[in-house]
Amino acid sequence: MWPMKDIGSWVALVTGGASGIGRLTALGLAECGARVAVWDLDEVALRLLETEAAALGLAITGMTCDVSDRLQVYGKAKELAETMGPVDILVNNAGVVSGQSFLTTNDEKIERTMAVNTMALFWTAKAFLPSMIERGRGHLVTISSAAGIIGVTGLADYSASKFAAFGFDEAIRTELARMNSPVRTLVVCPFFIDTGMFAGVRTRFPLLLPIHAPEKAVRQIILAILLDKKRLLMPPMVYTVYLLRLFPVWLFDGVANFFGINKAMDHFKGRDR
Repeated sequence: MWPMKDIGSWVALVTGGASGIGRLTALGLAECGARVAVWDLDEVALRLLETEAAALGLAITGMTCDVSDRLQVYGKAKELAETMGPVDILVNNAGVVSGQSFLTTNDEKIERTMAVNTMALFWTAKAFLPSMIERGRGHLVTISSAAGIIGVTGLADYSASKFAAFGFDEAIRTELARMNSPVRTLVVCPFFIDTGMFAGVRTRFPLLLPIHAPEKAVRQIILAILLDKKRLLMPPMVYTVYLLRLFPVWLFDGVANFFGINKAMDHFKGRDR
């Protein structure tokens, strides 16, 4: 086992962190000793998270921020630096899903998906990565998806945004390596997680492709951060996508259909807002 790093004196920021795996990640990082800031649009959920954290003796500060708004991100980043200090761990977790077939997804939803799931990565990294590089310490975590390495029926905009997130992480990782920077990156590509965001999705083979319990998924994410892993695919079955891409397209699609990948969204309901 690789030695785990100590983040007890670090400042962490989790975007979209007032609910779902973002909330659990924020609590988990705080339990590891980090001082945690959470950005989210839901101010009520932010205040509830602060109260929950305080009751547990943890340090979490909530701030409202629309990560798709470049100027708002830069302004909130400056405010965060002034109140908590430079960010050491950035967890780009904020995400949205429309869950409709491509031709029935309206333009506004497509634009929102790309703005939150993809463009926000650029704005937050622009805001915090320079300081990490300058200080020689930091960790950039990108929550992508298994749908970011294999296209899924009913998730055209979401898959596109998560493919972009995966490529973003890979490019930033190689740029940092060329600079000989000690700043680390991690990309996370989970199968569906049972947080409500993907309520209604189904899996044909739950032993091979389980719908993750959020607590278990977050434990793996935090462990990957502490161990400086560069990539985390969940469950291990997802790694077979790389092998399948060596096959002809008709066989690749046939295997995906056999495992029910392209029917997983047939009963999608999503989170009730």
